Amino acid sequence: MYFLVHRTYTPSYYDMAEHPTPTEQVLAFARERGILRPRDLGAAGLSTIYLTRLVHRGDLVRLGRGLYAVPDLDLTEHHTLAEVARIAPRAVVCLLSALRFHDLSTENPHEVWIALPRHAWKPRSTGVPLRVTWLPLDLLDADVEEHVVEGVPVKVFTAARTVADCFRHRKEVGHEAAVAALRDYLRRYPRGLEDLRRCAERRRVLGVIRPFVEALT
Repeated sequence: MYFLVHRTYTPSYYDMAEHPTPTEQVLAFARERGILRPRDLGAAGLSTIYLTRLVHRGDLVRLGRGLYAVPDLDLTEHHTLAEVARIAPRAVVCLLSALRFHDLSTENPHEVWIALPRHAWKPRSTGVPLRVTWLPLDLLDADVEEHVVEGVPVKVFTAARTVADCFRHRKEVGHEAAVAALRDYLRRYPRGLEDLRRCAERRRVLGVIRPFVEALT
């Protein structure tokens, strides 16, 4: 007499690797993105219903309103810039925050200074204080560098543009801070005078900044 034996199939490691579960897909996406927004999951065809489950399990942490990351994300000194860039991709880091990014200031502002297109809405609060200036697109898109911070593309005005902007907004950032930034720029970028001149001319502060350049060079 023959007996039919039923065996339970157990997926192998390779099967699981080829067919990840939805939570595994979300985790992989979070690692790839660095900092994750729920809307990013929707754009990638993934469901947001797994976010709460992953947070409860400790596989994700909630950084702020609508922002998530894996617990072992390597946080840097520019972490807040990455958070802001994720919620406001069009934002460009400017003025005091850009000075700090370029090591042209030792001051660490408690607000993140960003520039946005004119008529754009100020991003909703995520726990990161924001200082916003609005610019026309021709000024917003000029002299911009893109850096990757914690897996997030972050737009920052160039060092030369930042110094010129500080003189343009010297009443807001402080006259002494603008002059100190210029001094550090000239020391760090001895061949950057032409870039500085071009940016100062674009921001209409060439006449203001020229006497300080002559005194410091």
